[in-house]
Amino acid sequence: MTSTGPLGTLTQEASISTETTVSEVAVQLEGITKRFPGVVANRDIHLTVQKGHIHAIVGENGAGKSTLMKILYGMQRPDEGEIRVNGSPVTFHTPGDAISAGIGMVHQHFMLADNLTVLENVILGSEPKKGGLGLDFAAARTKIKEISDAYGLGIEPDVLVEDIGVGARQRVEILKVLYRGARILILDEPTAVLVPHEVDELFENLHGLVREGITIIFISHHLDEVLKVADAITVIRRGTTVAEVEPKSVTARQLAELMVGSELPSPETRESTVTDVVALQVDDLTIGADGERKLLDGVTLTIHKGEVLGIAGVEGNGQAELVEAIMGIRSSTGTITLAGVEITSWTTLRRRDAGIGYIPEDRHRHGLLLEAPLWENRILGHMTEKVNVRGWWINRRGARADTERIVKDYDVRTPGIDVFASALSGGNQQKLIVGREMSGEPKLLIAAHPTRGVDVGAQAAIWDHLRTARAAGLAVLLISADLDELIGLSDWLKVIHRGEIVAEFDPAAVTPEQLGSAMTGAGEEA
Repeated sequence: MTSTGPLGTLTQEASISTETTVSEVAVQLEGITKRFPGVVANRDIHLTVQKGHIHAIVGENGAGKSTLMKILYGMQRPDEGEIRVNGSPVTFHTPGDAISAGIGMVHQHFMLADNLTVLENVILGSEPKKGGLGLDFAAARTKIKEISDAYGLGIEPDVLVEDIGVGARQRVEILKVLYRGARILILDEPTAVLVPHEVDELFENLHGLVREGITIIFISHHLDEVLKVADAITVIRRGTTVAEVEPKSVTARQLAELMVGSELPSPETRESTVTDVVALQVDDLTIGADGERKLLDGVTLTIHKGEVLGIAGVEGNGQAELVEAIMGIRSSTGTITLAGVEITSWTTLRRRDAGIGYIPEDRHRHGLLLEAPLWENRILGHMTEKVNVRGWWINRRGARADTERIVKDYDVRTPGIDVFASALSGGNQQKLIVGREMSGEPKLLIAAHPTRGVDVGAQAAIWDHLRTARAAGLAVLLISADLDELIGLSDWLKVIHRGEIVAEFDPAAVTPEQLGSAMTGAGEEA
């Protein structure tokens, strides 16, 4: 089987090495097939992962990556095919079986309890006993520090998880599986919530793990990162493996072509649609804090109809607080005006009713009810829209019909609107949220990391929807850690640092390097 495109002619299932011996192989999947009602998630998948390598798996949302990894981790059983670990056939019925075989999985959405210490999170479910009676915290603490030091993770066992940053939480998740003896790590979108310097730190940690003989299976939508960190790359499309390539032999655009049959999309938007009509005016927005530094300090900004205002900043510098203040979720001082009407004292529901759409940065925690059907998720946050209610009652027929419209218009790939949101891939979950929040002709859309954790196909679709709505007069407040996305989509850029707007740029003239410099505080005079 061959493919033509930016790669020229490529043998699709070409192996990186035809001389790999069984002793060099950590994981081998042969002919893995998994069927669900109405869909074949995996079809005759073949994957060979060499020991002590970082092996990346890329593909569109819904291509079958997550299902394949759930099979390898014992969360699901394949209908056909064989799994070999270190050369031996295995059958996993539960994740416990996979852990016993030395396989650990770090999920995209962290599974940590904020109110517990690092130590308590790490040992949860694998508590060391002391003399068969109480818990041996001293032994656990010693083991955690030994693992942290050995792999350069820099984790302190006695700090509360709620007091550490996103990058440190990622390392805690890795430490947790290493504590259980894992020698094969599955990392599902490990950089999705990390800022650039945290990504670099993670990659240093991963290379340290590999030097100690750990094998890593790395799932990501960030193709540039894949090319930077991986030793080998397997491409999955529509449930089956279509290529295995060496990173040095391909570009990000060529990988995208293998994934979706088209070149890597660009967020580039240069034609102006900005009007003179002010959609949102924020003046002197301030949020105090327990310490000396304010979470937001005198933030002022204006967004016009047809304008995308991008906010750049290292995570934790006030972006989340800015969004929460505009949405009415967090108390603040200053004034907020929407379409000429001051809404500073309004409730969140009233602000939504007035025309604010909201794409939250964490779709699982704040955007969806995962164990509810899609049509109920259509109603979420929009309980007063006419399409969703009739008098005091929910209009099931209207909500269902409008969900069908969103599924069609926004290409949400699903067997139907009665499936739970948890059954959708991340990209399709995000497209559902985007469709919901852009329904009802909002005056303002707050888009917080709208393409985080989605593949290049879903990313391109979301960009297109934002551009189309912008051209129709929608005002957008865009917050993103993707500097190319910010520069490409925005009509104007502001940089937030330690709760203050410290710089602003014309996207047509700024470089990612200049933007990054301002984000760290080095460009406050810009």
